[in-house]
Amino acid sequence: MAQAQTLEDCLQSAERNYPLIQQYGLIEKTTELTVANIQKGWLPQVTASARATLQSDVTAFPDQMQSMYQTMGINMEGLKRDQYRVGIDIQQTVFDGGAIKSQKEIARQQGEVQAAQNEVNLYNVRKRVNEMYFGLLLLDEQIQLNKDLQEMLSANEKKLSSMLKGGTAAESDFLNVKAERLKAVQQATGLKAQRSALRRMLSAFCGMEVKEAVKPTNSVQYPIINNSRPELKAIDAQLRLADAQEKALDAALKPRLGVFAQGYYGYPGYNMFEDMMRRRFSLNGMIGASVTWNIGALYTRKNDKAKLNVQRSMFNVQRETFLFNNHLEQIQHNENIERYKKLMADDEEIITLLSSIRKAAESKLSHGIIDVNDLVKEINNENAAKVNGRIHEIEMLKEIYDLKYTTNQ
Repeated sequence: MAQAQTLEDCLQSAERNYPLIQQYGLIEKTTELTVANIQKGWLPQVTASARATLQSDVTAFPDQMQSMYQTMGINMEGLKRDQYRVGIDIQQTVFDGGAIKSQKEIARQQGEVQAAQNEVNLYNVRKRVNEMYFGLLLLDEQIQLNKDLQEMLSANEKKLSSMLKGGTAAESDFLNVKAERLKAVQQATGLKAQRSALRRMLSAFCGMEVKEAVKPTNSVQYPIINNSRPELKAIDAQLRLADAQEKALDAALKPRLGVFAQGYYGYPGYNMFEDMMRRRFSLNGMIGASVTWNIGALYTRKNDKAKLNVQRSMFNVQRETFLFNNHLEQIQHNENIERYKKLMADDEEIITLLSSIRKAAESKLSHGIIDVNDLVKEINNENAAKVNGRIHEIEMLKEIYDLKYTTNQ
């Protein structure tokens, strides 16, 4: 059995139900995989290769030396033009100047930016829930007032029916009130259809059946100073990403230290003199250390840092623009809340006065002082005042919760 749901219940359920919530897990997993791949930069980098070449010329002894060796009984054929090798190169980074660390930080901050933007998109769900929830509340109030109107018209219809039988009322008066009651019934049918459609939409949006809406209370403190909107968090994440990218520029200027090992099987080998005397395949190996320093990063460093500073300025402008517009929204909501409060202060008195007028009209009709048209007019006036009063109340509550949305309170 479905039960009444508060606005907070609907907001929480809608956020859990909305497909974007799954994006958080995907972003986190992608970030973890990216960081893990970057961390593998510390593992030995192994390259296997195989090649066969045919050269136009090769290293050889001068003809005079070959003749001399031949007189000594030594055959120096020289290297063959076709050469072969199958080998493995292993590179191990010892010091990278902080490049891998900075790359991991950039990957993490990029994940934070994506998560923050996803939070912005998900936060917009709250506004849609607010619209539907307060729309449902307003329809509930209108349906209840319509029910009261039907009961009032029905009571007068019965009274006129008795008066008609007693000969103190005209049939047209009876039919007039009956027609007004049937109009109210038609209006109720339309209101209920609207409510049913809106309730189904809200239920689908929240991922649960919302049967009844509970009127929230005024729980906002004025004025609201702090602002914790996710848009501001997204801007902060962009600024942190820019900081991480600047650290990567610093790391790019530092030298790299590494060790390496190379080995191959093929012809010729490192001992070229031996290979000149006879053709043979051999195993060959080398180990060593290397220092590299790419000063090319200096060429673009100034412009790269200038670009990052421009980006920071753009993000700060976005922050100021958002806060400015958000402040205007807060002013508008507060003004609307105060306006509805003033209207509601008069609503109760207006309804009381129009209720007294309607009751007097009912009494006058019983004594034949006024006709039924005047009574119907007073009944409609009272109902319209009640509708306006309920609308003002619901609209004020909606403005309060729109203010909560504006400041993420």
